[in-house]
Amino acid sequence: MRIDKWLWVARFFKTRSLAQDQLDAHRINVNGQVAKPGREIRVGDVVSIRHLQHVRSFDVAALSNIRGPAAVAQGLYLETPDSAAAHAIWLAGHARNTDPAAALAGTRPTKRDRRDLARVADASDPSWDDRWRAQVP
Repeated sequence: MRIDKWLWVARFFKTRSLAQDQLDAHRINVNGQVAKPGREIRVGDVVSIRHLQHVRSFDVAALSNIRGPAAVAQGLYLETPDSAAAHAIWLAGHARNTDPAAALAGTRPTKRDRRDLARVADASDPSWDDRWRAQVP
């Protein structure tokens, strides 16, 4: 089975052409070698996918010609233990990142802030905007 088709069937990529683009960009390896879209893949091969300076490795557990539900697609591969551990560490690092909107404190109000203020303040009062501007440093 072609690797580009297997990546699509296993739901790593939404379309087969996206899988081919990643293969052409040399972001996918099979058994440690750069793969081309037409490369044949077999059960037992190790597929490595590089995304955002993060590499995940999967063992090919089964082949299928039909793209089915996600639950079936997850049965086509098994993540290697080293890759799963590295991915958990990577996810933990990203979980600590703050919400980008939190960095904007003290600037323009967010949509939620405006809705909260509208509930409290009388929107028909013409000086409402002036009162809000006085609160922002």
